[in-house]
Parts: sequence; structure tokens; C-alpha cells
Amino acid sequence: MRKGPIKGKHGYEIEADIAFKDVNPADYDILVISGGKGPEKIRLDKDALEIARHFFKENKQVAAICHGPQVLVSAGVIKGRKATCWIGIRDDLIAAGALYKDNEVVVDGNFISSRSPADLYAFGREMIKLLK
Repeated sequence: MRKGPIKGKHGYEIEADIAFKDVNPADYDILVISGGKGPEKIRLDKDALEIARHFFKENKQVAAICHGPQVLVSAGVIKGRKATCWIGIRDDLIAAGALYKDNEVVVDGNFISSRSPADLYAFGREMIKLLK
């Protein structure tokens, strides 16, 4: 993804101040992958996939909600990990070798996943615990 304006599905716009190709993942403590339609585009970006691989290789904290795990499927880092996701991508997660659980939040070591925006409280709570 590039630097510049990004418009969300409800028309809200934000300014991305850095492109994936310019990110040094060593500078960050946690990778949070949001849901929605974004992960479908992000998973096509080789630089974004390298960022995800770095976090798993270095055993750094990763949190993904809703469709977010699609990025991890494409990065090839989800095999053997306990995870949950939006029901619509459940079969993709299983096919990639994840150990799927239908829970509001699943914690597997340094990796946290949740199913949907309805699970945001549990998702945030577990991220805070992981970062302490």
C-alpha cells in the first residue's frame, strides 16, 4: 500500500504517512491487522507480507481480527497456530493449517485473533495483557 489518502467503506478518509515498503518492522512492538475489506488488498502486497513474516519470525506480538488473518494466510505464517476469524474466511484459515476455534478471542502465545467487531472488547483486553 502506498502513502497518502485512504478511504474506508463508510467514506471516512485518513492519511497514511508511510508505505509498507518503507516500514522497518524492527521499529514496532506489535502488528495489528484490522478486518473488513482491507486485508483482501493488503495480502497482495509483498512488503506487507514481509512485515507479517518478520513479526512471526521474531516472535513479536501479532493481533488480527475479522478478515485480518487473510494477510497471515498469504504470508504463510498461520500453519499450526490456534486462531479465529470472520466465519466467511474460516475455511481459508483451516486450509492454511490453522487450528480454528469459534471463540470471541483466541490467544496462542504471541498471537491474538478475534472474529468480528462484536468481539472488540475481548480483542483489546487480550492485546493489553500481551503488551504488559
